[in-house]
Amino acid sequence: MSISMYESSIPVLIRTLNNLSAFLIKGADYASEKGIDGGVLASSRLFPNMLPLTSQIQIACDVSKGAAARLSGIEAPSYEDNEVSFEELQARIVKTVKFLESIPADKIDGSEEKEITLKAGPTEFKFSGKTYLQNFVLPNVYFHATTAFNILRHNGVEIGKMDFLGAS
Repeated sequence: MSISMYESSIPVLIRTLNNLSAFLIKGADYASEKGIDGGVLASSRLFPNMLPLTSQIQIACDVSKGAAARLSGIEAPSYEDNEVSFEELQARIVKTVKFLESIPADKIDGSEEKEITLKAGPTEFKFSGKTYLQNFVLPNVYFHATTAFNILRHNGVEIGKMDFLGAS
């Protein structure tokens, strides 16, 4: 039995975003318990030339909604990238998950060979739908989810591997 493009994308992306949401809850609780301004934690970075936690969440959401839109042919919502607090980041995740949940399976299934063109600065990438999902979308979402996890963990938030994997 084969696995569909929908099964390989939307549920996986929703699960990862929901796990990110759970990290943020623990991060907000930690900041509150320790008397740390949540905005300071939300703007934390692993290294000076890396993007902050807020950007990691924004990009994970953007890649997820962009994938759903490109694979399904449905226009993605546009967000302003102006979140600075845990609450605002949570709201962004909720909006993204709602968008993902609105995509019918039949709009994504069969998109394995769909041509996907993506511009990143001056570079243009061309993928088949399957290659786009497997080699661009999922690695990007996992990278930014992992970086968000690591920023919070580095700052003392008690999260571990099971938080990253989420409930089964």
